[in-house]
Amino acid sequence: MSVFAPLMLPNGSTIKNRIAKAAMEENMADADQAPSEALMRLYQAWADGGAGLIITGNVMVDGRAMTGPGGVVLQDDQQLAKFKRWARIGRSGGAQFWLQINHPGRQMQANLGQKTWAPSAVPLDLGTLSKRFATPHAMPPAVIEEVIQRFANTARLGEAAGFTGVEIHAAHGYLLSQFLSPLTNQRTDEWGGSLANRARLLLEIVKAVRAVVSPGFAVAVKLNSADFQRGGFTADDAKKVVALLDGLGVDLVELSGGSYEAPAMQGEARDGRTLAREAYFVEFARDIQTVATLPVMVTGGVRRRRVAESVVQSGVDMVGIGTALAIDPYLPRDWLQGQDNAPQVPPITWKNKALASLANMAVVKAQLRKLSRARKPDPNVSPLRALILQQLSMALRTRQYRRWAAEYPHHHGLKKTPLMTVLS
Repeated sequence: MSVFAPLMLPNGSTIKNRIAKAAMEENMADADQAPSEALMRLYQAWADGGAGLIITGNVMVDGRAMTGPGGVVLQDDQQLAKFKRWARIGRSGGAQFWLQINHPGRQMQANLGQKTWAPSAVPLDLGTLSKRFATPHAMPPAVIEEVIQRFANTARLGEAAGFTGVEIHAAHGYLLSQFLSPLTNQRTDEWGGSLANRARLLLEIVKAVRAVVSPGFAVAVKLNSADFQRGGFTADDAKKVVALLDGLGVDLVELSGGSYEAPAMQGEARDGRTLAREAYFVEFARDIQTVATLPVMVTGGVRRRRVAESVVQSGVDMVGIGTALAIDPYLPRDWLQGQDNAPQVPPITWKNKALASLANMAVVKAQLRKLSRARKPDPNVSPLRALILQQLSMALRTRQYRRWAAEYPHHHGLKKTPLMTVLS
């Protein structure tokens, strides 16, 4: 099986090859928290690059719950024209184009000025950086029900805009991942305790999304293969959740791993495991395929064609590529033409792992900014310089977001949306 062989999904649609542009958080929304011109230019590069599937960075289901201040929000039809244009651009090269839809839960910076919700009132442990995040409030059942409806609403709007699917983000320590982990979900009601209860929110969201989109619209789930923290969500848990997803109309499961506290998606694990330098989560994918009847995608560290080919030949259906496509958006096209490019960001070996993780993300975002300005990426940018510039940009975007958040409910009648009750 070649990485350039097509893949038919359970919904009957086809992805033209096995290479996916995995989600990376861009933080490039415009002043309306909608897709900006810069974001359009960035996705045009990926659309031209030859990947079979393009997955957006985080698109938020609730404008009060943000993974970052420059995040794109799709919670009503106010900015639908911009989303329609974004969908046209993403699909212009023949790729399927999916929205990654997400809620951060406790992984939302306190300076955004919003109330932080999570399954339980368990704060993030990031050492000296912990103070950037508020201790979350445990979600009452009404808020949980609202979140289910918000995911479904965003998926419905995404289909209306012309996207070909959504990926429900249940990895990397965000809200659905928090429900899945016994470290962050200490509830004693039907949403906590057993794995079946901890997985309930994800399963209910999948059902709600599938109920409001057409049969040919793809519904995918991004899941941690493990969260790499002792006592947390394990690879065995992941296998059981994938088995629970079977039969719910899911078209693909993407396996990644880690969270803000243990950024395994960057090749680090808090529990001391040594991760392979490329294709971090392939071993988990192979294991999970013993129970999965639906397609499996693995994301994490792939940057060489021979590694991508070996992943597919091992039985994994798709290979997700992030950082390498931030440096060279035309990588799939280059591989198809026989070039053996292997773009890489130099490793950051700072002692403070949380700060190194932020710097790594800042270096990747620096590449995205260059692409969005139609400029050549530079993976050798100084991590310190990238981090400082990123922090300055985030400060500006935080002010912009807070202005938008203060005005939004009054300008756009959020409280009149029939699907949801807005809770403080």
